[in-house]
Amino acid sequence: MRYRHYKGGVYEVVCEATIEADLTAVVVYRGQDGKTWVRPRDAFFGIVEVDGARMPRFAPLDPTPLASA
Repeated sequence: MRYRHYKGGVYEVVCEATIEADLTAVVVYRGQDGKTWVRPRDAFFGIVEVDGARMPRFAPLDPTPLASA
């Protein structure tokens, strides 16, 4: 699944995982530049405030539809 960051970048979720040391749920995701990132799940799916407006940190993008046959 692809998501748009509130600052504009598009990222693809690679997987969800758990940090062994403290059992924190995390999201592993990759940017269009190929860099891979890890963020706590609560932060990835969290809400941020920008200029007084609340919005998701990462908003889901519609999956690319398959071409009609």
